[in-house]
Amino acid sequence: MTDLKTISPADAAELVRKGAILIDIREADEHARERIPGARHHALSVIGNGTVAREGDEIVVFHCRSGARTKGNAGRLAAAASSCETYVLEGGIDAWKKAGLPVTLDRGAPIDLMRQVQIGAGGLALIGILLGAFVSPSFYAVSAFVGAGLVFAGITGNCPMARVLLLMPWNKRMAASAQ
Repeated sequence: MTDLKTISPADAAELVRKGAILIDIREADEHARERIPGARHHALSVIGNGTVAREGDEIVVFHCRSGARTKGNAGRLAAAASSCETYVLEGGIDAWKKAGLPVTLDRGAPIDLMRQVQIGAGGLALIGILLGAFVSPSFYAVSAFVGAGLVFAGITGNCPMARVLLLMPWNKRMAASAQ
């Protein structure tokens, strides 16, 4: 595995001011909600399909939310920008914000899909427990069903709840852009 060099938010901001390219590898729903102004969006899920560097790009700084995805996929990212000097933004957009650097927040965009799944699954599990305790023990099956769904999603990488949530009215824009 190729290791990309890490760079602090302040140093990355300075490189960007001098012409470096910042690339956000988060998924479209995450990028739509909150992003670093001027960052290009290339979701990690599609980066393997080609290069992210354009003619004239010399320095590329990759970022995700916390830096974990970029570090975990360093080899893939380095290959996608093989003609450039490449870095990982240490701590991702979270560290960028903590450093007081600007971000654009679109409160009109839905929260990212993973958080929606977490809220939905957690809410259903809690409702199943409460109904099981106060109405009928058969409602514990709701929590068991949610737990089984989460195990299935973790093993297969396919989350039926996420697919259903993508069909919700607040996510229509994200579903259209993902196709």
